[in-house]
Amino acid sequence: MNDPRPEARLKVPDSEKITVNLGFVDLGRVDLMVRDGFYANRADFIRTAVRNQLDRHDDALRQSVARRQLRLGIAHFGRAELEAARDSGRPLHIQVLGLATVASDVTPDLARAAIASVEVLGTFQASPAVKAALADRIA
Repeated sequence: MNDPRPEARLKVPDSEKITVNLGFVDLGRVDLMVRDGFYANRADFIRTAVRNQLDRHDDALRQSVARRQLRLGIAHFGRAELEAARDSGRPLHIQVLGLATVASDVTPDLARAAIASVEVLGTFQASPAVKAALADRIA
């Protein structure tokens, strides 16, 4: 059964593109690894390298996430949730490691009234107007 709410149909990307500047020799070494079949392409090499480094520091990362009380993964904040926070007088402190999204039907006024602070380590997606309204609250 299809859910008519806009946030239920929200297509969330599973990654975000970044740019990495490498020296010519390092880039050539990556290309050699790709050519020799160790990796499918440059992006595969970089993703593998990043994951290996994150795995090496897994204990420290887990402790830091717990210490900072970060919500891990994908967090979506819809209009109803923000209206409830505003109406209760208890604005939200959004703390996410991963992806935090604010529904497209949330107005800048509602966002300011319902969100006290935003700390996202990863990606924060909201309309430009909502981001502008929260600019002084985004860490």
